[in-house]
Amino acid sequence: MTFNPQTFIDRQIADTVKRRLKSFPVVALLGARQTGKSTLAKHLLAGHPQGVYLDLERDSDLRKLDQAELFLSGLRNCLVCLDEIQRKPELFPLLRSLVDQQDLGIRFLILGSASPELLRQSSESLAGRICHLELTPFLASETLGPSPPDAAILNALWTRGGFPRSFLADTDEASYEWRQAFIRTFMERDIPQMGYGFPAETLSRFWRMVAHYHGQLFNASRIGESLGVSHTTTRKYLDVFVQTFLIRQLPPLEATLKKRLVKTPKAYVRDSGLLHALLGIENREALFGHPVFGASWEGWCIEQIAAALPRWQPFFYRTSSGEELDLVMERGRKRLAFEMKASLSPQVSRGFAGTLETLKPLRAWIVCPIDGPGYETRHGARVAGMRECLKQLDDFV
Repeated sequence: MTFNPQTFIDRQIADTVKRRLKSFPVVALLGARQTGKSTLAKHLLAGHPQGVYLDLERDSDLRKLDQAELFLSGLRNCLVCLDEIQRKPELFPLLRSLVDQQDLGIRFLILGSASPELLRQSSESLAGRICHLELTPFLASETLGPSPPDAAILNALWTRGGFPRSFLADTDEASYEWRQAFIRTFMERDIPQMGYGFPAETLSRFWRMVAHYHGQLFNASRIGESLGVSHTTTRKYLDVFVQTFLIRQLPPLEATLKKRLVKTPKAYVRDSGLLHALLGIENREALFGHPVFGASWEGWCIEQIAAALPRWQPFFYRTSSGEELDLVMERGRKRLAFEMKASLSPQVSRGFAGTLETLKPLRAWIVCPIDGPGYETRHGARVAGMRECLKQLDDFV
């Protein structure tokens, strides 16, 4: 590891936030808790001599907004950051009024975990004035050095996940303990604060069940039966974790092909470190001996690739006859294909070439944990490590 807890790691999304603030009067930076939203916001504010930062979880800052209109309308030509804005949703109509007064020259950067109320209020009150962006946990593109070798950093990022305090922890034990504490706090405090009315214990069991079925088709009836609830309620549980950026629901590709396609989405725990903590996997050695090993690599790669191609939509491809691709990124009529293999000598299925012929992607990759240069296969796909894959994806951003 080449980082320490005091290290500031440049975030990939920072330049996008700066650009959006020039185009929109309000930018909402959303994401799971503890992904570094506040740290990034303070870093951006440092470049604004008249920047104002208000943390609405601090009573002193909250009191400044007792007379919010008086306080905010007194500001001129500045960037105002409102952290944890879900604590004061009544601000949204006021923000609309303030940004419409062009003589004030105020722009707002609002931060929050994505509760349904926050998204509803911001979308309704600030329609046409707000841009929503997601800050993920640390990505491979943010943590890799300028040149190989990458193995130590990538192994740590995959094993520990990308939450800053987990990734930057002094030891694997400290990282694991932080993730267990995060899970407890999320279930016991964050879920009720966000306004979800579901039992925390049942949601916790649901989350762990999804971890056990990580990367598989989401079977709401089977999970609901285990939890003693209906499949409809199970889907509502899934929505909670999708809305809070903790589970990815990966939809199937719905292409116009002469094949019967699977129509059920897959579910992945988005952060690999949380996946491992939910399953009791404490370190890399334990991961290698666990049945989730291959699916964990698959899910981790999907997160890296999806973040690298923000204008593309992620899907998986599977037919009723068994043809399958782990990830298809689609933009308009263009496609990129990816198969993930947690092996230094990856082997693909016999139908792999036929699948590529059917989908006709611009490029195809087999992504595996190799540290050196990749190579072409006879199918026309490129076997590559994560660094090489991400570098080649720059051509498609």
